[in-house]
Amino acid sequence: MSEIGTEPLVEIYTDGACKGNPGPGGWGALLVCKGKERELWGGERNTTNNRMELTAALQGLAALNRPCRVRLVTDSKYLMQGISEWLPNWKQRNWKTASGQPVKNADLWRQLEEQVAQHQITWEWVRGHQGHTGNERADQLANRGVPTTDSE
Repeated sequence: MSEIGTEPLVEIYTDGACKGNPGPGGWGALLVCKGKERELWGGERNTTNNRMELTAALQGLAALNRPCRVRLVTDSKYLMQGISEWLPNWKQRNWKTASGQPVKNADLWRQLEEQVAQHQITWEWVRGHQGHTGNERADQLANRGVPTTDSE
């Protein structure tokens, strides 16, 4: 991955949303590179906010078609702590928590770990709903992804 250093920086803003927890949820990712933007979103009918936060980051990274330098911005402390603190310990304990319980969302954590290994990522946490433009856009995308129930 020595060519990563010459690649342009891709900024990825991610967010998850859930109407009820669990309940219908959505994820959103805004990718910005060299002034161009790409919006991604999706959702599930029965999920949790944490799963949507992980899915947003996972889908944002999966959309990159080659190794990149990435600045990934999230308002999720769960995602930030998981990727920077908890993940190495979970792997050492064979995907168990410190109390010996199975890690929640291990399927998504494993997929995210695979995506992270392909890129040079700087992780950044921002407080949600505080007017940060990228975070607000990701929040709008996540809410767009929440499935609605049609009563027609």
